[in-house]
Amino acid sequence: MPNIKSQKDRVRQAAKEAAHNKAIKTNLKTVVKKAEAAVSSGAADAETLSRAAVSAIDKAANKGVLHKNTAARRVSKVMRAKKA
Repeated sequence: MPNIKSQKDRVRQAAKEAAHNKAIKTNLKTVVKKAEAAVSSGAADAETLSRAAVSAIDKAANKGVLHKNTAARRVSKVMRAKKA
């Protein structure tokens, strides 16, 4: 544990940011899994769910939770699954 006040603050901020990023990533995984399951089963709402997955991936990239290339790769994966 740091002794310097600013470093104590940074530790608190880092923990808060990590929790926020984890929540976003967890939600992202859930949305993508739902989209992939809907596409593979041929559900009627597959288009809507895949669009929601792409939106969630883009939002995570814009917030800096995901790297832009990682986001592009994941969007590509969702779109490939939808087309196939």
